[in-house]
Amino acid sequence: MLRKYANGWNLITLFILLFFALFILFPVVLVLNKSVYNAETGFTLQHFAHFFDRKFYWVTLWNSIKVTIVATVLAVLIGLPLAYILRRVKIFGSKAIQILIIVSYISPPFIGAYAWIQLLGRGGVITKFVNDTFGLNYDGIYGFAGIVLVLTLQSFPLIFIYISGALKNVDNSLIEAAESLGYSGFQRMLKIVVPLITPTLLASALLVFMRVIADFGTPMLIGEGYRTIPVLIYTQFMSEVGGDAGFAAAIATIFIIVTIALFLVQRIISRQYSYSMSALKPMEVKKSFGIKNVLSHSVVYVIALLSILPQLVVIYTSFLETTGGQVYTGRFSLQNYETILFNRDLSMILNTYKLGFFAIIVIVIIGIFISYLTVRKRNRITSTLDTISMLPFVIPGSVLGIALVFAFNNAPFFWTGTAFIMVLAFVIRRMPYTIRSSTAIISQISPSMEEAAISLGASEKRTFFKVVVPMMMPGVLAGAIMSWITILGELSASIILYSSNTQTLAVSIYSEVIRGNFGNASAYSAILTVTSILSLLLFFKLTGKKEMNL
Repeated sequence: MLRKYANGWNLITLFILLFFALFILFPVVLVLNKSVYNAETGFTLQHFAHFFDRKFYWVTLWNSIKVTIVATVLAVLIGLPLAYILRRVKIFGSKAIQILIIVSYISPPFIGAYAWIQLLGRGGVITKFVNDTFGLNYDGIYGFAGIVLVLTLQSFPLIFIYISGALKNVDNSLIEAAESLGYSGFQRMLKIVVPLITPTLLASALLVFMRVIADFGTPMLIGEGYRTIPVLIYTQFMSEVGGDAGFAAAIATIFIIVTIALFLVQRIISRQYSYSMSALKPMEVKKSFGIKNVLSHSVVYVIALLSILPQLVVIYTSFLETTGGQVYTGRFSLQNYETILFNRDLSMILNTYKLGFFAIIVIVIIGIFISYLTVRKRNRITSTLDTISMLPFVIPGSVLGIALVFAFNNAPFFWTGTAFIMVLAFVIRRMPYTIRSSTAIISQISPSMEEAAISLGASEKRTFFKVVVPMMMPGVLAGAIMSWITILGELSASIILYSSNTQTLAVSIYSEVIRGNFGNASAYSAILTVTSILSLLLFFKLTGKKEMNL
């Protein structure tokens, strides 16, 4: 009986389940346990009572929800019309605009926050100009408005990418019929297009919602007195190290409950709008004239400029000379690059690529096996495996960071601050990208290919490695590159887990901004931005695409 179940695929399934149980479920369970258990008093809800008794804490939760709702709605209001315009109106340079929008999405949100500080901070270029010109006393971008601005501009490209893909499946005959009935362009979009793409709209809005509510870097840099839950978790946890960590665990538990509840609500709503479309007559791009043409070009160009502006700012300021690292002299210089490349330890740059490389290897291996098991060997166990592998989409990075500290900060697993725990965090956080891409490609490969190989005498193992894996590689590599790009900018978990020996570019940028060393921060940000752009170009090269469909 034992030999019957001890075949290779079952052993691989068991190994991956143990991996997830040890490195995902076990840390999360420890967070839940620490939130309700005290070594002296046993089971207790005092940490939760403390959270809801103090207005400062529960208002912070409301702050997170409010910022997330507003940023998500604004992202939809920008991304949806933009995708529709580019799909209906012939815009000069549309391909370049789409690439610029994607580039703005792949850059970490905290770089956008830092760039807007350079523009609209208290000493920002635009702030100084406005105050000096109009005699105002504008105090900068900080607080609720600044957080919403940065996260909206960072998130709307995700809506745009998804909606652009969905619009390809909308049948143009429906729109033409509405036009013949006298519907205006806005009415056709609102009453015909939006209902048809509602499933995609809900899915992309959920991803934006989850990304925004879990963001740590943006509110930390420009929130000032406007605190959000990820910032509160970080500050409480860092102050609790060496003492009672129960309250930090309680906040993390509340956050997990909120995010899972929102995720489940979206899934329930999405099922009600679940259907497929097939466009017999796809939407056509048409040349527009007059005021409509001017407005369409103006809207597209302004949005594209605002989205790419943070990347342009950090690259531009990285070449400006500074005094003391904080005050720009206005002269161009390589001073910032000389400082970070020749007068400082290069370990944080090397760590980013080295740790990311090891993480990608693990992600690719696990992603290939999970996608194959969940599609070709589907059963209750592999379905459970598929569900657990998507948990990182729901668990915020800051929560994962403290969960890993709780689990592996004591003997015999004293891994906090090590390269192993950093790679582990990268793998857990960014694995879903590769799994989704790999699952999509394996679903498109006919089982007859494997059957033919086996009928010719190849073993199942040989068929998998010689036939299936090579056919999967385009999808696997596409997902791996997206995992790689997001690993480069990973901050929320890294800021909790890193040590001086495992500091990354993302942590370095954050640290330099906090210290006011804007020149160094710009140089680090430029390196990270250029690396992300090169990775995106590699994605296009490997997939043969000029656009991105997540």
